[in-house]
Amino acid sequence: MKRTLFEISLVGTLVLLAWLLFSGDLPPRNAHNICDIFEEKTHWYTAAKNASKKWNVPITVPMAMMFQESSFRQDAKPPMRTILWIIPIGRVSTAYGFSQALDLTWKDYKKETNSLLASRSSFADSIDFMGWFINKTNTINKISKYNAQHQYLNYHEGWGAYRKKSYRKKAWLVRTAKKVKQRASTYSAQFKRCKAELDQGSWFF
Repeated sequence: MKRTLFEISLVGTLVLLAWLLFSGDLPPRNAHNICDIFEEKTHWYTAAKNASKKWNVPITVPMAMMFQESSFRQDAKPPMRTILWIIPIGRVSTAYGFSQALDLTWKDYKKETNSLLASRSSFADSIDFMGWFINKTNTINKISKYNAQHQYLNYHEGWGAYRKKSYRKKAWLVRTAKKVKQRASTYSAQFKRCKAELDQGSWFF
């Protein structure tokens, strides 16, 4: 029995919707190049631009921080703690999602921004959260929004612990923050080369 063009289109649409529902927002194929990320995921670029404008933060800093925190995985979770290396007793923190935001910090963000339906597994919500945090770090601890290294140290340690210079006792964290700084610099150089092209195509989304 022949199918009508409408029936074929309807089936195709349902298959696409099912794929989107069950595949989720997968990590970009090349997370090391911000141009490749946004060319593959144009809706991410729209969300990143909106957050950048809303919080007056550079796109490249939260993107570098997000790479470090979750490798752009929407369901990222910290490792499990175990007893005798076998028996799981819970995760090391409540961090979750693209931004690895903690439960309490995420709750504060939703309350302050009136974003009650925001989800840590949403890229748009997560990049907005990171813009909010970077903006608050600038206000509270006077860290430049372009200073990826010390923005990341605040993000990891919290504003109070950062003021007490808790990171100085964590050599591994200082090294990681320097990696975030380098990635933000790399992303910035890449972004300058593709921004105009991305802007030209982003009005479709």
